[in-house]
Formats: sequence, structure tokens, C-alpha cells
Amino acid sequence: MREVVFIKKNKEKWQEYEKILQQGNAVKNSEITSIYLDITDDLAYANTYYPHSKTTEYLHQLAGIAHRKIYKTKKESANSIKRFYLDSFPRMFYPYRKYLIYAWIFFILFAIIGAFSAAKDGEYVRLIMGDNYVDMTIENIKKGDPMAVYKSGGETASFLAITINNIKVALNSFIYGLLLGIGTLYMLIRNAVMLGSFQYFFYKYGVFWESVRTIWIHGTIEIFSIVVAITAGWVLASGILIPGTYTRKESFIRRAKDGTKIMLSTIPFFIIAGFFEGFVTRHTEMPVILSILIILGSLLLMIYYYFILPEKLTKKHKNYE
Repeated sequence: MREVVFIKKNKEKWQEYEKILQQGNAVKNSEITSIYLDITDDLAYANTYYPHSKTTEYLHQLAGIAHRKIYKTKKESANSIKRFYLDSFPRMFYPYRKYLIYAWIFFILFAIIGAFSAAKDGEYVRLIMGDNYVDMTIENIKKGDPMAVYKSGGETASFLAITINNIKVALNSFIYGLLLGIGTLYMLIRNAVMLGSFQYFFYKYGVFWESVRTIWIHGTIEIFSIVVAITAGWVLASGILIPGTYTRKESFIRRAKDGTKIMLSTIPFFIIAGFFEGFVTRHTEMPVILSILIILGSLLLMIYYYFILPEKLTKKHKNYE
């Protein structure tokens, strides 16, 4: 194709692309990417047949503009995610810390009830955990490896399955807030009672310490994140039950948005917990001091992020107002 024909065929399209690329942030990244791919196709053709022409130079410049916009958009997107997790979310969460405290009080209470029930009824743990799991764990205890269950399966497969399952449990805890918080309370009771009876089971068989230093490597972040998801469910329910000065619809929409943000805040932590369970917990031979450091570090991280950081950023923001 002669160059003049190539230009005539594509000139209007290129001019349109120029106008779109000059619109700044109003253009979607997907559209810019599509433009960039089309321009680079034309550029490849021009490089082949008119390597030293002004047309090729023009397309080089146009492709460069599109490429820079794609990079800038990606960078801004990454920065907005960083701002959400390290600034805007903690400040938004500050008023809801009391909900998290209530959730923890109820969770600990029902965990104690679960342990007490397991102590009073020898079959209670089987009812909660299932016969297969209980029988397998008893057999592992007899073999001298009570935490053997965490060594089964591939590391990556375990990591993915555990992470997905935990996020699913958290989402249910949040969504059940639509049932006026009763559904979320059910999820709290279910998980707390299971944890309490589970830990008593190991106490009964004399391997409580082994269970604590192993299970809580991943369990610290996992359980804390589930309690945060329960908090999100109660925040959602409060939008229906306690509208305050807003209409019930306005209150629900506001609390639904806040509850969703609280849920989103748990995703990185569930990924970390899944990583620990898939890749770290299985190494039961690790030094005790390392297990303790991971558990304490995880606990301090969660306390800092959901209690200390929100207060710190809120006070800092008020000082600048």
C-alpha cells in the first residue's frame, strides 16, 4: 500500500485518537489500551513499509502518549488502593471500633460456651467437628503428631482453597447482616463455639500447647479477620435498625457502603492467613520461639490496624482541619 493511501485510510481515526488521548482522566483505561494496541499495529506496518517517514514518526509519538497514559492510570490505581488501606479506610473505620469490641466480647463468650459444652459432653466435639475429623486427629495424637492434618495436601492448593473458603465465610457473615444482624450473630456463634470446642478437644488429650503454637500461626489473623467481617455484618444491620437522623433508606445505603469497605479491608489479611496455613503451619518442627513470634506479631498487626491506626489517623486529620 502506498503511504498516501495508508494515511488517507487512517487519518480520521488517528485524529480521533488524538482527541480522546487529550481528554485526561475522563477516558477509561480499557479504551486507552484498545487505542494503544490499534496504534501499535499501524506503527508496525509503517515501520515495515515506511521506516523513515514522518508518518512513522507521528505514530511513534501517538503510541508513546497512549503508553504513558496507560502507565499513569495503573500507577494512580495502585496509589488509590494504597491510600484506601493505609489512610481512608482506617479513618472511616474509627467510629465502628465499638462494633468490633462488641463482636469480640460475644465471640469470646461463645467460645467459652463451646469449650464448656465439650467438657460436659464427650460427644459434643464430634457433633461440631464431625466423626471423621475427630477420629483422624485422635489417631494422629496416638502417633505423636497431633497437628499432622496441616501437613496434608499441596502447599499452593491448600493456600488457595483455605483463602477462598475463609473469604466465603466472611462474605456470608457480612451479607447475613441483611437479616437484621441475626444471621451474622448465627455465624459468630457457629465459629466461636467451633473454636472453643476444638481447643478443648486438644486440651482433653494433653496436646493443648502443641495446638496453640501451631494452629494460631494462621489462626490469629484468620479469626481476627472473621470477627472483623462479623463487625461489617452488624454495621450493615445497623443501617436498617438504627437510621438516626437519616431516612432508613439513606442510612442503609451509607452503612452498606461502610460495611463493604470493612469487608474489603479483610481480604489482604485472609490472603496472609491462607499463606501461613498453606506454607508455614505445616512445619510443626519449627522452633517454639519462631511460632510465638509469628503469633504475637500477627496479633499486634491486627490490633494496630483496626484499633491504633484508625485513632492515630483520625486525630492527625483533625489537627490539620
